[in-house]
Amino acid sequence: MSDMTPTTLTTGPSAASLSGAGSGAASGATGRTVIADAVVAKVAGIAARDVPGVHALGGGAARAFGALRDVVGSQDLAQGIRVEVGETQVAADVTVVVEYPLPMSEVADEVRAAVAAAVEQLIGMEVAEVNVVIVDVHIPGVDDDDETTAPATTRVR
Repeated sequence: MSDMTPTTLTTGPSAASLSGAGSGAASGATGRTVIADAVVAKVAGIAARDVPGVHALGGGAARAFGALRDVVGSQDLAQGIRVEVGETQVAADVTVVVEYPLPMSEVADEVRAAVAAAVEQLIGMEVAEVNVVIVDVHIPGVDDDDETTAPATTRVR
């Protein structure tokens, strides 16, 4: 689904559980709340980044563009996140780089739980699934020095 497609939530007395009690709306008031898909992706991205063991989000190309954005002082909080938003449910695909030597399946489980909780609590929609794809492992001290070390000697001529 496109990042620009809005998500519409109908609020009113029967939807109080979506927005929480005491939301400040007049009792019995109805209306529409529109949340852009990009907002859902940002919420998921922020939640995934907060999980211990997640070094970065996104694949190689996305991280390269992210490094360029960092240089100019910008940040894409939805990097590495793809969401599909229906009328009542959200599905998310999260691409991560995990810190070595943490157990990858545990980090993936924590990412899945954090993203689901954030979307359900902040967006107010049910999460159908959160798929986590681990595309790389960050090795502290080794991966940090990749650009500064001399090229490795080749075994072939």
